[in-house]
Amino acid sequence: MRRREFIGLVGGAATAWPFAARAQQPALPVIGYFSAGAAEPSAHTVSEFRKGLAETGYAEGLNVQIEYRWANNQAERLSELAADLVRRRVSVIATPSSMVAAVAAKAATTAIPIVFGTGADPVKAGLVNSLNRPGGNVTGVSYMNVELVPKRLGLLHELVPKAARFAMLINPNNPLTEPAIREAQAAAAAMDRPIEVLTADNTEAIDAAFASFVQKRIEALLVSPDVLFSNRRVQLVTLATRHLLPAIYYARDFVEAGGLISYASRNTERERQVGVYVGRILKGEKPADLPVMQPTKFELIINLSTAKALGLEISPTLLARADEVIE
Repeated sequence: MRRREFIGLVGGAATAWPFAARAQQPALPVIGYFSAGAAEPSAHTVSEFRKGLAETGYAEGLNVQIEYRWANNQAERLSELAADLVRRRVSVIATPSSMVAAVAAKAATTAIPIVFGTGADPVKAGLVNSLNRPGGNVTGVSYMNVELVPKRLGLLHELVPKAARFAMLINPNNPLTEPAIREAQAAAAAMDRPIEVLTADNTEAIDAAFASFVQKRIEALLVSPDVLFSNRRVQLVTLATRHLLPAIYYARDFVEAGGLISYASRNTERERQVGVYVGRILKGEKPADLPVMQPTKFELIINLSTAKALGLEISPTLLARADEVIE
């Protein structure tokens, strides 16, 4: 073989090696991020989820890919989107703040691991066999929103002790609805107060509900946990302030947006933990062996500026118990 031909052959091989090496590298694992809500209002949830992933050594675009599926508060799209992620053969499906998405994902696959974040009892919802030993392909974080309904109603009563007419706003499409209503009615009966339950499943229905509150002379409002309400928190807070209606919410995001008061587990912690569990599963752990996590700390947030705008004087005792007061 001539020297020039040999050099050309070696040079061509050297050029081809990097391309061949890249072609042989395994594809990055893919996470299916699945929510019943919309992308823009859920930016903080995604951010905390990514932080949890980072704790286990994963970074989007570096060593893992994320396929996002948003139902945009259209419940009828959930099954289709879940099936799409299954066809995509993602490594894990994450539903950090959407019970209905978790249920749809479980209905779509028994093979792909699912990590949920939900305010419902995941055992009663049929997501897991038990909290300590989930079994199957599903685990996650339960932040006990239904269990906190009586506590929230009690705080609302403490905030406006003279209020005689209470109301609860719920999304009828949420599987949490029935247990949340039962908890609220039992708590209201214990306080010897009636509670009106009104439903809303879209923007226009929220407007209509508040018009009904005014007509019925409702004096205090409990907002039930739902992705729709989280996505429409500015609308809800604005309407409550406009109608001088004291309301308690299930997440601090509402209070930061101008809402009066919230009582809940720390949402950043629970969404971060979903990311941690997803990372651990990508590293080889099985959902059946990861117990469902529950919060141990809850926070009471009060917006003092909103209280003044509503003409409310919050007792020093309640202010002293608050974990944070927004001036």
